[in-house]
Amino acid sequence: MERPEPTADEPQGMCLDNGYNYAEPKQIVEEFGFTVHVPKNKKEAQAMKRRARHKARRWVVERTHSWLNRFRGILIRWSKKPENYMTMLHFAFAIITYRCAGLSG
Repeated sequence: MERPEPTADEPQGMCLDNGYNYAEPKQIVEEFGFTVHVPKNKKEAQAMKRRARHKARRWVVERTHSWLNRFRGILIRWSKKPENYMTMLHFAFAIITYRCAGLSG
């Protein structure tokens, strides 16, 4: 499903954590037409989560990084040669693609 482009009539929010609570990230997000939401504390974050109209979607990159972290050879880089690490990375992507295709049963 494609993410709709934000417009002046229907702006989209970007929920960020406190790690992005300074001027430069906020400015970049606003340049792309999003409204920045940075909760000040945990209670405010929970309240914002309950007010949202739609369930938050994880971005594809974050989801893929999460899947890659399940492979110990990638999470803790044992191999010293870059060729071996890249081979392990390609192998992990092949397994992830195979599982997402639903071919494993």
